[in-house]
This record gives sequence, C-alpha cells and structure tokens, in this order.
Amino acid sequence: MVIGNVIRKGTDGIADFLKLESAGGLLLVAAAALALVFSNSPFRHAYDDLLKIPVQISFGSFAVAKPLLLWINDGLMAIFFLLVGLEVKREVIEGELSTPAQIVLPVVAGLGGMVVPALIYFIFNRGNGAALNGWAIPTATDIAFALGVLSLLGKRVPVSLKIFLTAVAIADDLGAIVIIALFYTAELSIAMLFLAAVAIAVLIALNLRKVTRIAPYMIVGVILWVFVLKSGVHATLAGVAIAFAVPLKTKNAQGTAPLHQLEHSLHPWVAFGVLPVFAFANAGVSFAGVTLSALAQPLPLGIAVGLFAGKLCGVCGASAILIRLGLAKLPEDASWLQLIGIAALCGVGFTMSLFIGSLAFDSPDYFTPLRLGVIAGSTLSGVTGYLLLRFAPGHSRLTPSRMEN
Repeated sequence: MVIGNVIRKGTDGIADFLKLESAGGLLLVAAAALALVFSNSPFRHAYDDLLKIPVQISFGSFAVAKPLLLWINDGLMAIFFLLVGLEVKREVIEGELSTPAQIVLPVVAGLGGMVVPALIYFIFNRGNGAALNGWAIPTATDIAFALGVLSLLGKRVPVSLKIFLTAVAIADDLGAIVIIALFYTAELSIAMLFLAAVAIAVLIALNLRKVTRIAPYMIVGVILWVFVLKSGVHATLAGVAIAFAVPLKTKNAQGTAPLHQLEHSLHPWVAFGVLPVFAFANAGVSFAGVTLSALAQPLPLGIAVGLFAGKLCGVCGASAILIRLGLAKLPEDASWLQLIGIAALCGVGFTMSLFIGSLAFDSPDYFTPLRLGVIAGSTLSGVTGYLLLRFAPGHSRLTPSRMEN
C-alpha cells in the first residue's frame, strides 16, 4: 500500500509529508488494534453485524446493493486508488521516478519484493489449488504503516531512505494495479465495459480540452465507478483511470495543477479516514480457539513468511545486486544495515495485503487464516525493521567498490 504526497519541492515539503504520513500510520495501528479488541470481546457479534448492514443506492430499477463491508472495500478503496493513481502519475512525470537514474533502484527493488514473496507463497501452497489464488497477498507494502514505524525512530533514519521506501511502495502499487486488473476480475459484462470505456473517453476529452475544474472529473468518475463495478472488473481500478485523466501540466486560475490540488486535498481524508476505516473493517479476527498450529497451516504461513522473509530478501537482494554491479548507488548517508531494515519494513503489507486477500477469497473459511498470516507477517516485519534501524550504525564511509576489495 503507498502515499507519496511530496507536492512541494525541498526539505520542508518532504518533512510535512512524512509528519502527515506517519500520523496516519499510527492511526492505522490504532484502528487495527480496536478491531482486534472488538473481535475478541463481548462486542464481537455487534462488530460483525455492523459490517453486514445492507446499504443500497437505487435510481429507478438500477440499484447498487452491498453490505457495508463491501461498500468500504469497493467504494472507499476506490478513493484510495484515486490517490495512488495521482501519486504514480506525478512521480513518473516529475518526481522520484521521472528519470532512469531515479527509477532503476526502487523499481527493481519493488519488483524483487513482489516476485520473491509470491514464490514463497506458491511453495507453501502448491498442493492447494484454491489457496493458490492468494499468491499476490504477500506482495503488497503498506507505506502508511511503514512510515508510522519510521516516525518512532526520528532522525536515526536518513531522509534518503524514507524517500527510497516511498518510491519502492509506488512501484509496488503499480504492480498491484496490474495484478488486480489481470488476475482478480470476475465474469465480464461487455455492455458495462463499453459504457465504462465511454466514460473514460469523456475523461480523456476533459483532459485534452484542458479543463482544470475538479468537479467534472469527479462527476464522470462516479459514473465510471458504477459501470466498472457492474462490469466485473474490480471497481477500485476506476480510481486509477480517473487519476490518470486529471491534468498535471495545465494550471488553473490559481496557478496550481489540478492533480496537485486534488492530491493535496485527498491525502488527509485517505490517511485519516479511508485507510483507518478499512483497517477497522478488515483487521478484526477472533483468536478464540486459535492455536499456534493454526498459524502453521500453509495459507497463513505462506503469507507470513512471504511478507517477512520474502519482502526482506526480495527488496534487499535486488538492491544489493544493482549496487554491486554499479548500476545504482546506496541511498545517500545510508548504511547497508539500514537498507536491510528498510527492506524488512517493506514486509508490512497490512491494508493492501488484506485488500488483495478480500479479492482472492470470497469464502468466510479463508478470512481467519488470511488475517492471521497478514497480521503475523506485518507485525514481525515491522518489529524487525524497527530494531534493525534503531540499532544500526550510521552511514559507512566505505563505498560499495571498497567493500568489494
């Protein structure tokens, strides 16, 4: 999961972003903890009943009816993916991923951090065809949680590593968008796909005509979301399509790019509203009757080991190979042990892993093992990353070339 809201240039902009993101990460932790408390208390049934409340919006014979949990996962998370799409577009065009020198290390590290966890999950679950549908669960990174952990370390971690972690998560989100589009779609409705394509064409036309007001994009975007929801493609991808249409180069009357304006406006709502609500709705798991043997089952163990060992080895291994080959450089003022700590934090997959899990499995039988694996792997990754960064020595004066000799 990723938030990269470095809108303004310079140290002050980065500092403001990190403060907001870290606070959002801490709120996520609190929301998840509250869900666990409710799920393991006399209020458990009230918690479950709350998420099952039916909610329906209808216009004549056309209706969208879902339980509250699915409105959160399909509706609120579409807003999250709108923000993700805005961030990806900005970073690719003018940010941390805009040049080959900037993009190579985090993108390759992010790719390694997706491939290795998926392979580990596959190894653990290769004998269970149904469970294999969750192969993408441990590939995710929750940047809000990870930066929440980093906030506890203060100035012990150089800013370059925080930017590296954010860039890796952006690459991770790009991969998640592709995975959801290709592997987690239901049976498709050609009629609804056609109407969705018409809505996307309208968004493109608004962009080409240099429309700088946000309202037209949002109105068409809501219509697009409904069509995508009904088409069988996961509705959150509508948020990405809307984001890519919002202008970045064209300025409005205030001299601000609409993309920057929308991103800046959405970020607090997502950090302090959308993601905590999602965490509260999806993190609740009852530990009644759960033993260590339950965590040792292939599905939760594959998720936990994939997040912890897979992310650490994938991100750190891919980064080390590039740096040793001279194709990239270690982030400024960072030591190798600190880089390993950042790689460990990439295994905090919490909200995005839970989200992908909700797409992979629709049977209640999978909910508890899914959540056990995500919580165990994310917790172990967060604690390990914190300890490594807490006690790691600072920047080494030895360059990679000297270390090789």
